[in-house]
Amino acid sequence: MNVFGWLFDPAHWTGAGSIPQRLVEHVGYTALTMLIAVVIAVPLGAYIGHTGKGSFLVVGSANGLRALPTLGVLILLVQWTGLGLTGPLIALVLLAIPPVLAGTYAGVRNVDASVVDAARGMGMRGREILFGVELPNALPLIIGGIRSSVLQVISTATIAAYVGLDGLGRYIIDGLSTRDFPQMIAGSILVALLAVAADLVLAGLQRLLVSPGLQTAGTGRRVRALATRPTDTAAQAA
Repeated sequence: MNVFGWLFDPAHWTGAGSIPQRLVEHVGYTALTMLIAVVIAVPLGAYIGHTGKGSFLVVGSANGLRALPTLGVLILLVQWTGLGLTGPLIALVLLAIPPVLAGTYAGVRNVDASVVDAARGMGMRGREILFGVELPNALPLIIGGIRSSVLQVISTATIAAYVGLDGLGRYIIDGLSTRDFPQMIAGSILVALLAVAADLVLAGLQRLLVSPGLQTAGTGRRVRALATRPTDTAAQAA
């Protein structure tokens, strides 16, 4: 199987269905999914973390949504919405929400109580404390949750090709149907490389956005652990 021959074939880098075109499509699905997930999960996680109300939602929804089989959900949604972007988008958003929700909740909830008390002592109100103190201190965990979610969405967005959409998953699904194994493996390699590149970009963004005082050794590892273990996180924050 000449995988690298397929990857570096000039015919696969130009025209319709080329690698750059499939890459842009895959990034588009991922970006749209993450935009919707962040708009839903960050405000919800921040509210729950700030007020302490509804913390069971973080544990229940995160574990419940994470347990859903994405391909099975996609097939059910397609029966309801028909072919198109809506079904895959909903399935991917359901996958993307739990890490972002858990990371935001844990980040806000675990802000040092003495810092919050000091802010109250200075006369800051609840909204000012949330936006001026808690969210800035929670950024490492919030971005860590987003990083975890992006990796999952990039790898799972390949299922969009299963219902006739495009993206890098097209190479995997088409290769499977025609038993073109070099194409399948090349598609898998491209997805993996895209995931690595996205994680590196987000890691750089995290260094730019997070205050140096909040950047400690091993933060990335702790962030992923918190984002992927909502039950433990909620138990510690209670």
